[in-house]
Amino acid sequence: MINTVLFDLDGTLLPMDYDTFTKGYFKGLVAKLAPCGYDPQRIVDSVWKGTGAMMKNDGTVPNMDRFWAVFSAMNPEHWDPAHMELTDGFYSNEFHAAKKYTSENPLAKGLIDALKADGYEVVLATNPLFPKVGIEARLSWIGLTCDDFSLVTTYENMHYCKPNPKYYGEIMEMIGKKPEDCLMVGNNTDEDCAAAEAAGLKTILVTDCLINESCTPVATYTNTVFAELYDTIRRTVKE
Repeated sequence: MINTVLFDLDGTLLPMDYDTFTKGYFKGLVAKLAPCGYDPQRIVDSVWKGTGAMMKNDGTVPNMDRFWAVFSAMNPEHWDPAHMELTDGFYSNEFHAAKKYTSENPLAKGLIDALKADGYEVVLATNPLFPKVGIEARLSWIGLTCDDFSLVTTYENMHYCKPNPKYYGEIMEMIGKKPEDCLMVGNNTDEDCAAAEAAGLKTILVTDCLINESCTPVATYTNTVFAELYDTIRRTVKE
């Protein structure tokens, strides 16, 4: 019996076009770090390569360590460990300007509250490429906090990323659940559905901000729009 619901954040709980959002907030991150001597384009390149390293993480170190190892290696002449705190400061403050690259979702908090009232455990299974403070910021844009979830996956606490099925295995271990206990809800056919199902979870695909790079037929997965997600979850957990 399913007793736990995992939610993706970007494009699922928080509506957005990921490419537009990323390009938008990168401008702010570059403006924050460039005064430390970094070349602006090198900052962008370093972030992308660091992100790639996290997505290929083999589980031996936290994603955060993978990212900063790459970033520091690409910028040895300017790197200072204090810049990690500077980046966290960006996510606490200037990053909020990136809200304009997302959309409102007045249904998100109500959905999470309703599921918790029904007795379900809820997990924020966002791809752990951001520090916790950056995830807290994005949650605040839809009226939620990290405290609304029993677990929030961040680059500090995770050792794998989507679409690696081991990412879901790590979550199961952290919350003490089996795959058959859990349902994954997301907008990405590969990262949220195919990978989660490979780990043994049931899934629901939310199509409002669909990402389908593999061109998988949407009907492959139980799918819905966000406005009908609560009813779809209730039906799915009973199947």
